[in-house]
Amino acid sequence: MIEEKLIKEIVEEYIAGSAYFLVDVKVDKSNSILVEVDSKESVSIDYCVDLSRHIESKLDRDVEDFELEVGSAGLTSPFKVLQQYQKYEGNDVEVQLSNGPKHTGKLVNVTAENFGLETTKKVKKEGEKKKVEVTEVLTFAYDQVKYTKYLITFK
Repeated sequence: MIEEKLIKEIVEEYIAGSAYFLVDVKVDKSNSILVEVDSKESVSIDYCVDLSRHIESKLDRDVEDFELEVGSAGLTSPFKVLQQYQKYEGNDVEVQLSNGPKHTGKLVNVTAENFGLETTKKVKKEGEKKKVEVTEVLTFAYDQVKYTKYLITFK
């Protein structure tokens, strides 16, 4: 069976020094390989084809047959790596906590340890007749989060 570690090494070698980053590699028992990449900009089909050819050139089908699929991380797929959080910083996201509620807001303050979610809600302050908008930043460690996804909004 082809090992994920080998595929990761091949991909990392190819994308080193580029704007691209590896999101995920999966290899199942039948040697079906799935590689997901992303970049700060976009990922073209041509880039995926070139990466696929590079991976194939490093593997020998005569030794071990395989199926290979290379693509970009889906726009609405959950984030898997820090670079995706960095890419979408300043954009609206949905955060589902592992043992808690779902939150939506603007992704801010992304670091290697945690990230912030800027949310706005209407609150009725004591002595006021009308509710006023209050903005706060909620901070989450990555291990508190079940998933984070980019929110597509139409304005």
